[in-house]
Amino acid sequence: MRPAAAPLLLLPGLMCDERIWAPQRREFAGQGAIAVPGYGDARSLVEMARRALAQAPAHFSLVGHSMGARVALEVFRLAPERVERLALLDTGIHLPKPNEAEKRYALRALGVREGIGRLVDEWLPPMVHPARRADPAFMEPLRDMAMAGGVERYEAQIEALLGRPDVLPLLGTIRCPTLIGVGRQDEWSPVEQHEAIVAMIPGAELVIFEDCGHMAPVEAPAQVNAALARWLGRETLIPTEHEANGGRR
Repeated sequence: MRPAAAPLLLLPGLMCDERIWAPQRREFAGQGAIAVPGYGDARSLVEMARRALAQAPAHFSLVGHSMGARVALEVFRLAPERVERLALLDTGIHLPKPNEAEKRYALRALGVREGIGRLVDEWLPPMVHPARRADPAFMEPLRDMAMAGGVERYEAQIEALLGRPDVLPLLGTIRCPTLIGVGRQDEWSPVEQHEAIVAMIPGAELVIFEDCGHMAPVEAPAQVNAALARWLGRETLIPTEHEANGGRR
């Protein structure tokens, strides 16, 4: 009988907290799901990873969304022996693009001038499927979550993102079962970006969530939960080429 998977550790993304994982916390309550509420005043992805590790059990199945997936890669870099499985949702692996800082600072300046509500009203709608943007029942809880940390949280998190380390050398070293998931209509981190990630991680699986934007955990909870359930059932070791050859060089 295959042993049960390690508890789930769920990492939120930019402007998000544990509320982004509400459907997964309900679905996997018996799996010991732990949703990290946030990263406080951390201003680097590495520090965010350290704070997440401080809340984690000895071994865990790690899920990160958006910026949280970048934090998850730093968790893996710091403590690969503790990560049994890895899932990266709606994210990227590229270093900052030439105009990225300008765009993020402009949004911060808007928040400073006109308040966190104005910042969120500019930032949030492109993050979800176009059909949901005019649905207040869906958008208001997301807006409340994004506003909760104020402009200060946004400022700390964009500093972390703009200073993100290069993860390309890390990807080929990942040998645990890895799931890469993305919304079909994710405008912020499109499908082709995730196809590139899958190509760099041995044995990684790509799942595309239909009728879904960037906020997949709450936009397509049934699809995300089904993908995570399959991932939790996968074997826990992808052999290296050396191991597959019986240790022969």
